[in-house]
Amino acid sequence: MNYLSQSWLINRRHALRALGSFISLPLLECMVPLRAAENATATPKRSAFIYLPNGVHSLNYQITKPGADYEFSRSLKPLEKHRQVITPISGLHHPGSLGHHHNCINVFLTGGKLGPSDRNTISGDQKKAEITAQQTRVASLEIALTDQSLSWTADGVQLPAMRHCREIFASLFEEPGGGKTVQRRALRRKGSVLDANLAEVRQLEQKMGKEDKGRMEQYLTSVREAEIRTRRADAWLDTPLPTISDTDRKRTNRDIAATLAGDFFRTVYDLMVLAFQTDVTRVATFSLSGESNAFAIPEIGITESRHQLSHHGGDAGYIEKLTNYDTFAIEQFSYFLTRLAETKDLGGKPLLGSTMALFGSGMSYGHSHGNANLPLVLAGGSDLGLKHGSHIDFNKEAKDFEGYALGPDGALTTAHYQLCSRPVNTDAHMSNLLLLMAQRMGVETDQFGDSNKVIAL
Repeated sequence: MNYLSQSWLINRRHALRALGSFISLPLLECMVPLRAAENATATPKRSAFIYLPNGVHSLNYQITKPGADYEFSRSLKPLEKHRQVITPISGLHHPGSLGHHHNCINVFLTGGKLGPSDRNTISGDQKKAEITAQQTRVASLEIALTDQSLSWTADGVQLPAMRHCREIFASLFEEPGGGKTVQRRALRRKGSVLDANLAEVRQLEQKMGKEDKGRMEQYLTSVREAEIRTRRADAWLDTPLPTISDTDRKRTNRDIAATLAGDFFRTVYDLMVLAFQTDVTRVATFSLSGESNAFAIPEIGITESRHQLSHHGGDAGYIEKLTNYDTFAIEQFSYFLTRLAETKDLGGKPLLGSTMALFGSGMSYGHSHGNANLPLVLAGGSDLGLKHGSHIDFNKEAKDFEGYALGPDGALTTAHYQLCSRPVNTDAHMSNLLLLMAQRMGVETDQFGDSNKVIAL
């Protein structure tokens, strides 16, 4: 058989046919395409980023004890069964986002400083995709409940996101209609159109003013991104798509109503697991929504939007619902970790060992748009050298930190909100965490965003 001119490589579809059935297999060494085989010297390294908008209800979320014997807060309770493979992190912030709550989602993975005329910097997922894209059909997977993804290119252009599960499945595991010849013709026609546009734009640039040139440069960046993706799709046409089992297809190739949030979240997480397992991509982001339009969850009695609940004004009913929303979202993340743990990677190891998963928000206390002391949980990646099982608290490392504001009953008081609005440890940048994740993915760099050192974990 011929698999990208390497007759010794096993074609995944042929292998499945020989077995007389169709099952979803993880990537095996004998299935690695020519482009990837040159660099496939170790188990693939993967990263997933999940974003929760509008922060959390801090009083029911915050863990107050550092170290290995910490106690889970009410909101984080669903993660207790994963204690040995997760690290809750307190006290980090993005200095550039302080006071600019609408930028929280935009700088969550970039650490950029966004003023009215500033362009964003590359996001952590895309920094990793720069090195993993050489081995995968899809450079990175962007999913969001709105069009606002977490991903930004090196030129500060936000990548588009997909929302519908059936659309996501088709983009990863189905060939467009018409066959390879038709597909290749269409892709190369698109490439020709892009080239023609670039040629015309370069002529126009000579007549443009400074502001118009800036706008045009951003447009050209988008065109370049489209060109790269078009060339990638063309190059992978001769590589067979992974065969998906009926069970996995039924679980992921479907559209879910927004009123069934749990079902939707779990389907998206199943798609991410399947994409990692089949090595279609190694980098994925999932934004549960934007800061101003996170949806309700009527299936658990929440009819208000998350943004509305975050501005609770001390209302006990809203606080209870926001806490339930936090807990619900964390339950779905727990499901993702469970699926990663039970799904085998190359060599029969759990996917969770080779996958780093970061869950969190670019805001801490939504009512006042406080964006210090970000709620963050890092999970997985033990095969990449990460060691879990403790709560890392950068607030405790600040010299002038006098401890958490606890009442007589040992519960946090509203004075805690001040800590969520102004960082007590100004040196604790979230970009330090993003730098750690980049290095563990194999990115050779000592700096990311506004990092000032790498976190030890």
